[in-house]
Amino acid sequence: MAQTELRDLVAEFRWRGFLAQTTSDDVDQYLMAERRTMYIGFDPTAASLHLGSLIPVMALAHAQRCGHRPVILVGGGTGLIGDPSGKTAERNLLTKEHVEANAQAMHAQLSRFLDLSTPDRALMLNNAEWLVPLRLLDFLRDVGKHFSVNEMIKRDSVRIRLEERDHGISYTEFSYMLLQAYDFLYLAEHHGCTVQMGGSDQWGNIVSGKDLIRRVLGTRSEGITFPLLTTSTGKKFGKTEEGSVWLDASMTSPYQMYQYWIQTADQDVVRYLKLFTFLERADIEMLARGVEANPEARVAQKTLAAECTAVVHGRETVRAVEQASGILFGSADETPGAETIALLAREVPSSDLPRTDLEAGVPLADLLVRTKLSESKGAARKLIEGGGIYLNNKRVDASRKAVSTADLEWPGAILVRAGKKQYHLVSIK
Repeated sequence: MAQTELRDLVAEFRWRGFLAQTTSDDVDQYLMAERRTMYIGFDPTAASLHLGSLIPVMALAHAQRCGHRPVILVGGGTGLIGDPSGKTAERNLLTKEHVEANAQAMHAQLSRFLDLSTPDRALMLNNAEWLVPLRLLDFLRDVGKHFSVNEMIKRDSVRIRLEERDHGISYTEFSYMLLQAYDFLYLAEHHGCTVQMGGSDQWGNIVSGKDLIRRVLGTRSEGITFPLLTTSTGKKFGKTEEGSVWLDASMTSPYQMYQYWIQTADQDVVRYLKLFTFLERADIEMLARGVEANPEARVAQKTLAAECTAVVHGRETVRAVEQASGILFGSADETPGAETIALLAREVPSSDLPRTDLEAGVPLADLLVRTKLSESKGAARKLIEGGGIYLNNKRVDASRKAVSTADLEWPGAILVRAGKKQYHLVSIK
């Protein structure tokens, strides 16, 4: 591998809050001695990663920034089995086709976070490449003989399930530990990978892989785990009443992700800035002082929302999201672009209106009924006369007004608002 100036990754992890456990006390010295190849596995159990997945993804990105070579391992093979770690019941097994589709989607998502321009900079691999062709008897002889069942059942991921009378653990899931350990061995042999990282629930699997490498290759390897994250109220991070916050824009819109971060509690925001942004220490400390001195301004939350959404969806999308947010909260008066209008169409009720109707003129009261912002024309006129109707966030108080092409200030759309929060986007076709 090319020589690269190394920075202290363990120190970076420690101040940002990434560090839970290390397999040796001198891991920091081990990483500073030379450039290392280090991996994290992601099983494709869903069509998208979620916000909880961002901690390991950001950890790999920091590893690359500190001079090491990260390996993203997509679990196209292990995903067919299912990791029992952190689970109280067995997962439903996915079909090979489902796992492959999820793996391809995950590959596209993860490629945004690292420089994958050359194999020397970073690698993205799929363990289906070496796990699927494995022959059972060879695997049991070459790998299984190195594992003590007595030790395996002491691992938390297994022990907790064995104590659960209603569910227990199947042999399929019990074997997962061996497969993950074999992944580490394979990566050590074929790609010089000597460090595995993961959530603290992966500790047992990581230690098993480290032991296997020592027994088979007689070489050193190390492991690092990250804390499992909850909010200050004890709620699972990345969850809303509607479910998980996904990285796929078709499953959770960039606007919804942005709003999730905006709603971060003051007690959590500095911790999240350290974990989920690449902001430098001085910048985060300045934002922390702002939380203490002027929490009402929510500058830290706005910065968190912009930075995190940009990491996942890009800066251009953030600009559109911020503009859409300003429009929906009544503070933006600039003309939005096409991307902003597309975002608005996902967040508020919308419908189409033929351009010929607009050219002829549509009575505003009729439009309010058509968009279901009013139950009747009479009620619509009262809303208008009471100053409760807005076109593109501009108040309209003429009850006999006809909406026409003169009102088409935005490219191909008109935003109608009743009161403070009822919106409807009319797309002109």
